[in-house]
Amino acid sequence: MAKVADQYFTVDPWQVQEEGFDPNHARVAESIFSIANEYSGVRGYFEEGYSGDHLLGSYFNGVYENNPEDHSIIYAGISRQGHFMVNATDWLFTRIKVDDEQLDLATSDVDRFSRVLDFRNGVLERQFVWRTRTGKELQCTFSRFVSMTEAASCYQRITLTPLNFAGEINITSGLDFDTRHGNSEKSFWRMTKQENQGNSFAGLGQTIHTNKRICSRATILGLPVEDGKPITDRNRFVGTQYNVTCEAGQTLALTKLVTNTVERDPAVADAQLWSQNETAHAAQVAMGWDAALAKQKQFWQAFWAAHDIEIDGDPQNQQGIRYCMFEMAQTYHGEDPANNIGAKGLTGEAYGGLAFWDTETMCLPFYLFNDIQAAKNLLEFRYRTLPQAKERAEMVDCRGASYPISTINGHESTAMWQHANTQLQPSTAVAYAIWHYGHLTEDHDFLYTHGIEMLVEISRFLYSRGDWSQVTHQFSFYGVMGPDEFQVMANHNAYTNYMARETFRYTIQLLSGMRENVPALAEQVVQKTGVSADELAAWQKASDHMVFLGDNNGMIEQQAGFYDLPHVDIDQIPVSDFPLYDHWSYDRLFRNDMIKQPDVLMLQFLYNHQFTERSKRLNYEYYEPRTIHESSLSPSVHSILAEELHKFDDAYKFFQFATRMDLDNYNRNTRDGLHTTSIAAAWLNIVYGFGGLRSDGPTLTLAPSIPKQWHQYSFKITYRRANITVQVSPDSVLLSASQDIALQVYQQPMVINQTPQRVKIPKQWRTPATVPAM
Repeated sequence: MAKVADQYFTVDPWQVQEEGFDPNHARVAESIFSIANEYSGVRGYFEEGYSGDHLLGSYFNGVYENNPEDHSIIYAGISRQGHFMVNATDWLFTRIKVDDEQLDLATSDVDRFSRVLDFRNGVLERQFVWRTRTGKELQCTFSRFVSMTEAASCYQRITLTPLNFAGEINITSGLDFDTRHGNSEKSFWRMTKQENQGNSFAGLGQTIHTNKRICSRATILGLPVEDGKPITDRNRFVGTQYNVTCEAGQTLALTKLVTNTVERDPAVADAQLWSQNETAHAAQVAMGWDAALAKQKQFWQAFWAAHDIEIDGDPQNQQGIRYCMFEMAQTYHGEDPANNIGAKGLTGEAYGGLAFWDTETMCLPFYLFNDIQAAKNLLEFRYRTLPQAKERAEMVDCRGASYPISTINGHESTAMWQHANTQLQPSTAVAYAIWHYGHLTEDHDFLYTHGIEMLVEISRFLYSRGDWSQVTHQFSFYGVMGPDEFQVMANHNAYTNYMARETFRYTIQLLSGMRENVPALAEQVVQKTGVSADELAAWQKASDHMVFLGDNNGMIEQQAGFYDLPHVDIDQIPVSDFPLYDHWSYDRLFRNDMIKQPDVLMLQFLYNHQFTERSKRLNYEYYEPRTIHESSLSPSVHSILAEELHKFDDAYKFFQFATRMDLDNYNRNTRDGLHTTSIAAAWLNIVYGFGGLRSDGPTLTLAPSIPKQWHQYSFKITYRRANITVQVSPDSVLLSASQDIALQVYQQPMVINQTPQRVKIPKQWRTPATVPAM
């Protein structure tokens, strides 16, 4: 794993800080300093304008545009129209001039630059001294935050203090819908309405093809209205220009309150949207900056009180894991079940803002143990998009529901057939997520309605996509791609077959339980889905006769013929060849036993309790040396399994990338946005890895260990309304809970409660300590 940290940001337990401005890190810093609240997000770009390399990114969840895929030949079953999260209104737009010289950090002379993102309040603050060409010095401070409690409310404050001069400062503030998407230099917006009353202005923007709308309204406080001149000659822009005279040492404070109201439903009239935005904005102005900031601090204070992970002895990972958790809460906290989690969150345009099956496997556990309503809403997103999944199944000559590889609106947006048509992981991941959620919550209201309906349609798809061998008369899947995307058109892929088998079994089990306990609801499911006794019998037979290439020792062949593939010594691949997608012929990736990311090991992570320790060890020792970790999710899964197998050095080696994947730009692509699902995997790495949490067995289990580099650590989870605290030191674990809860700790049953209980760490779970040389 030839990954090297680029340690640029100051290490601090509660914030990310940049001291001094380096243009070479500008795009990376924009990603790192992104702020969001699930509803919307903005990159950490300079609102006053920057002529250097930058990505001015302002995004809204569920606001997308279409991009017809260009195929010289269109084959049946291939997605013909993709879509992407579109860059939207720049509500921070500002321009500052002194003596007709415009502030621009690419060309201006600035001193004492610093930028801080505080995890305790979600405020991004930047300050510096600007020295103009004529020697005038202006102290500049920029602050911004998006409300975590009032989704549409956004806040900006700019303070300017002339240090050695008195004179006029020219400030322009506006709402700019002329934002350009990525490198296309194209705006996908038209402004259909605007008004400008000087210190208050508004605009209604609409996407060109998908007709998604955003109504943005701003009020400027702190500047005299008589100093403002409305701007009327700019396309897709509404705003005001101010000429303000200041004395030396006098601080000018501009506070901008912005309400951005998104409307995705074309049935809602423009007038109604405009009125809703107007009402919401009036409430925002009445609240003001100070009260909004106080609520913001309360939100984050409650979040950290309930969910914080504390690490003693490792300041870099302490900062790293808090940054990861901060970003997870910013990206998604169950605000709206119509939202999902894009691969880059709301921090950049790579992957088009699309959500993948990583949501169910990597992100969902974070919410299952931190915010159960948010977890449920992620599943509700899949239910809302069930009709699109059924359309997709029909498109690929199958029945039931085939969930997409990548999507915002539920339709498949991946045009590469070898991914979109051969990966069954999205559908089996949704089924697994329904089981995982139900297993932990026993939420029968969901399981007996939306859950079972999705499971029936997924099982129907899987059965129609699989087939029976004419030789062995066993059921299997042919021409698939498992999680290891370096193997295409594989037969008998172990992950695919096992996940499908468990989906069949759970669907049958749940429906059978419904017939026994709630027969009326079971009959409703039958009537709605048309599932028949013959279908259920066929699924049972398929699960009973599913091909699974495992031997009696527990060794599992990834797919038919994998052991026969030519071997590649991945340690001998030159560093200059990475990433391989950029340097190797595409077909070359498919011609050997090199693995992109865990396949068999991913299966043994998800259904951990169904495999013996021997099986996990054998497969880890065979597949890990063949894994190239081209996916940023790969190291965390390996770290979790290595810790379980007491391969402590391996576990920590893989963990080193987890919490600081983006902070230290390990993959050298943070400039394009954060690795949001890998950020979720960092939480998994600590709680499932070092904490030994397993949630797939009959009882929730814990088996904590501690890296030898740490003095102690603690984490908190919520399970069936019990708030559980786990504190781990080198030789013992202290456990407590807000109410009685039954767990298994180091394979022993235990009931924990409000009285802290200390458990000695068994010898085999203790990390060998480094003995100082004498």
